[in-house]
Amino acid sequence: MSLWIWCPLLLLVCEVQAQMENHVIFLPGTFQNVSVSQNETVQAVVSRIPPEVAFITLQFHTQHRNATLSYTRIPGPGPSLTAVDSGLLAALLPGQASLSLFLSSPDGDTVAGTGVILPYSSSDPVPGACNTEFNLDIDPNVYIHYNLYETEIRFAPANLGNERGETPSPCDISTEATTRWRLQYDIYQYFLPENDLSERSLFTGIQAVADIRGMMENGRLVMTLLSSDMSMAVFTSIPGQGVVYSVVVRDPLLNTSASYVPSHTYACSFVSTLDGCQTLGKISTKVFFTIAGMAGLFVCFFGHRFFKCELFCMGFSFATFFFFVLVTRTTGLEYNLCLAVSAVIGVVGGVLLVMSWWRFGSVMACIVVVGLMLGFLIASTVLFTPLGDLDVFRSSDAVFWVTFCCIMLIVPLFFVRWPREGNIITCGVVGAYAVVLAVNTYIYTSLSYISLNILKRFLNNNFSAVFTDVPFQAIDYIMITVWVVLGVSGMVLQLYRERSRPFFPPSPYLMWLQERERRKTNVLDPSHHCPPLPNRLLARVRQLTKRMESAGENTPLLL
Repeated sequence: MSLWIWCPLLLLVCEVQAQMENHVIFLPGTFQNVSVSQNETVQAVVSRIPPEVAFITLQFHTQHRNATLSYTRIPGPGPSLTAVDSGLLAALLPGQASLSLFLSSPDGDTVAGTGVILPYSSSDPVPGACNTEFNLDIDPNVYIHYNLYETEIRFAPANLGNERGETPSPCDISTEATTRWRLQYDIYQYFLPENDLSERSLFTGIQAVADIRGMMENGRLVMTLLSSDMSMAVFTSIPGQGVVYSVVVRDPLLNTSASYVPSHTYACSFVSTLDGCQTLGKISTKVFFTIAGMAGLFVCFFGHRFFKCELFCMGFSFATFFFFVLVTRTTGLEYNLCLAVSAVIGVVGGVLLVMSWWRFGSVMACIVVVGLMLGFLIASTVLFTPLGDLDVFRSSDAVFWVTFCCIMLIVPLFFVRWPREGNIITCGVVGAYAVVLAVNTYIYTSLSYISLNILKRFLNNNFSAVFTDVPFQAIDYIMITVWVVLGVSGMVLQLYRERSRPFFPPSPYLMWLQERERRKTNVLDPSHHCPPLPNRLLARVRQLTKRMESAGENTPLLL
């Protein structure tokens, strides 16, 4: 056979072999790792579908690169979806036992991910079957949008299940119990391991919560929405922390359920060269909190002994926080500039607090400021617990801030009765927490959100509707131990060392006034006969400019 005949045959064989290599067989409920090369379309084949299955969902997950999942080999604007967490729902026809969907890379890069096929019966609700907002006719996906403050998830309402070949029930004809309005939506949240941005960690987490049973066993039920509620929920953003969100729709009448396609977010970008997930944290923030942590460690163990240093640190913290909120809300300055301006004003605030004590000597006035710092931290900690996610606090800013201020103002009242003990306790607790914040700039810990949630609520008007729950994992328990050990050690050391000393050091200005008055009235004090300071300075200048006459005989002594 001539070469001109062999070449077309070889090309045909190569094409058939390439198509066979682009086939990926999916078994229901079994995860399959898939790699989609550049300019390649992978056909996902589902075979041997049981006849009792009415519809299936195919979900495909990547870490940060988009993948296109479509019903046809050539993706179109309607029958396809491009995302990092994409899913399609296919309703089966009578007698249909196989199905093909298609995966491709929209950006021309190789995309690696994991996918799974989940089958559902005719009695299960159909996720996203009453979609009126998104592009797909039936959209089982959960869409995530995030910013610095909050992460919002949205999804399309579901419909009741139906047999193969039957016409689905209408979505919005009536609101009776026989329609889709009886369906309920459980929103789940699953935290990935902290400080782990690896692809392996994500795929392991996705595989653990992809179906209903996995999400119910491993995830955390955050809230349940009725069909009359808006199909959305808002959570606090945790940059650098992987979170998987999923929705399980339930039919309480038939006691059946179905899962939407889970979606994940790190609340940061993997492709940004500035403040991306891999380089999270600004240098200015690291420098600021590193210095604050060193100062906090000093205050924790020596704050009461060096009272002026403690007052400066407390005044600095109070003024910096207040003016950072004020500058951020009233100006459009960039973050680094806002932080620098706030730090400068914080220095002025610290100096003013020290000078007020130095000049007037009112310890109680300064202790009130110190007590407010401890009250702020205690109030933030109380509302950082699940108590802060109660509907009464999420639905009303007034209730939240009244509760916060009441807790914050109650703490300084104890300082009136026990000022020294209260001051030492504040040094231990607040100083140790400053160390925790310094560690957070290098190793993520959820304890930073004790104060960060309050800051976000100050800066964002709509933050009240956000769920502020954060993960508690091994590093958080370690940092709680560090906080407690440092705080208790600092308090015990200072209480022991100060037990025989005066409660507070006297005001330097008042001591100077008393010393001056004593010198004026005590004639036996040599300093009483000392000339005034201007006269002493003038005499010293004259000594430098006038040649002193020698006293006594100039001739040598004779033996």
